Amino acid sequence: MRAVTFNGALRLATDAAEPARADDEVIIRPLLAGICNTDLELTRGYKDFSGILGHEFVGEVVEGDNNWLGRRVVGEINIACGECDFCRRDIPSQCRHRKTLGISDYAGVFADYFKLPVANLYMVDDSIPDRAATFVEPLAACLQILEAVHISPRDRVVVIGAGKMGLLAAQVLRLTGADVQVIVRRNRQAELLAGWGVPAVEREAIADKSIDVVVECTGDESGFAEALKMVRPRGAIVLKSTYAHNPALDISHVVVHEIKVIGSRCGPFDAALRLLAQGLIEVESMIDAVYPLDRALDAFDRAAQPGALKVLLTPAVG
Repeated sequence: MRAVTFNGALRLATDAAEPARADDEVIIRPLLAGICNTDLELTRGYKDFSGILGHEFVGEVVEGDNNWLGRRVVGEINIACGECDFCRRDIPSQCRHRKTLGISDYAGVFADYFKLPVANLYMVDDSIPDRAATFVEPLAACLQILEAVHISPRDRVVVIGAGKMGLLAAQVLRLTGADVQVIVRRNRQAELLAGWGVPAVEREAIADKSIDVVVECTGDESGFAEALKMVRPRGAIVLKSTYAHNPALDISHVVVHEIKVIGSRCGPFDAALRLLAQGLIEVESMIDAVYPLDRALDAFDRAAQPGALKVLLTPAVG
């Protein structure tokens, strides 16, 4: 089996072991899979990762539960134990014993086949194309912003980082009716945002201590620092990216100005699917390229280019 693996070096293996499923798991053939910033960070040393990469996908169930055979699906990335205190409180994303698809202790989707528990699956409506369905996982993560912090139509909200996550977050946030702006450095992102009715601005246009909610999507220390400058006293910063290195944080500033700093991770897949089916989120213009799995290394190079948006992999032979 072919698989994109990382063990100190990124490579396309042609002799990877096919997945062996448990009774509560199914085997899935990916139709399309997306490379995200977390995948790139894993290849740079994040979490000391080793194994098969990938967690954003749309695929077809080819083995397992008869109710799912032949179904087109997406899936939650957290493989939970179902028994710990967080699982009993219906917070599987924080399961004390969780594994994470393509990230931690569970083989990912950049392969000819992969496995996933039935409990993680969501069926994809026929109205949602494969290319759009690959965005369900990151879109769900953006919807979690609204679970993490209340955003009023009267609020001023700024998104830092107009990459893949930031552009999705901007589209989600505009649905609240809030005054949403995105700090951008490239014309292409500014044009996309203009098409969605979201103003693109430069950092200098935002006064310090003036923003109710700052959504930080860069995963970079400088982005965090700017968020602290922009947020008003008693405002909130929502962190939407993992950090490969621990950023310096002015704790006294957070305390004195009573700022809420909120981590936000995975979100509701059912809501993400519904928004895509209703056409409320536009993703096609965010796709830069589709590469066959055989050219996965080229795809990673493309995805790592400054300003690159979504790069997809297909199991087709190039």
